[in-house]
Amino acid sequence: MKIIAIGRNYSEHAKELNNPIPEKPVIFLKPDTAVLKDNKDFYYPSFSKDIHYEVELILQICKEGRHINPKFASNYYDKIGLGIDFTARDIQSEHKAKGLPWELAKAFDHSAPISELLPKSQFADLYNIHFSLLKNGSIVQNGNTQDLLFSFEEIITFVSQYITLRKGDIIFTGTPSGVGPIAIGDHLEGYIEQEKLLDFNIK
Repeated sequence: MKIIAIGRNYSEHAKELNNPIPEKPVIFLKPDTAVLKDNKDFYYPSFSKDIHYEVELILQICKEGRHINPKFASNYYDKIGLGIDFTARDIQSEHKAKGLPWELAKAFDHSAPISELLPKSQFADLYNIHFSLLKNGSIVQNGNTQDLLFSFEEIITFVSQYITLRKGDIIFTGTPSGVGPIAIGDHLEGYIEQEKLLDFNIK
């Protein structure tokens, strides 16, 4: 299982980090060791002093595909959940300034907490799904899939031109504005609509 993440897929998030609006999907990878399940505690790593949360809707791929035709892309995912793309912003900024890859900032162990996955069939409109993140009881991020720059199907089609998608792969579809730092002692809760799917502590 691999994790494919999409950067800058909500325009307001791109703007808040002073990044240009992309003309095609920006992707990066996380290894399977990044996954943190079952709302287990996240332990703040010693190598960073500026870890940020980025809440995202995630898709689970349900069958293998490469060079997927756009009209069939919706058949390649069957479940939707919530994930957090933890980012070591200090490391990312240092690497971006030097033109280096982001992996150390994005792919470290447990940098991808994920929720249980829900059948996509339970959503009446895949492009009007509201999701949110609370930190210590206060809303810090609000997103809706109607604001995606690249749709789920466009992402799947694009990625599959370069990387074979396999059953069980996870796609992080991008974060809305409002990203910010975490600290030891924080409590994070993530919702899709009114259903709480993430609920864990920073230690």
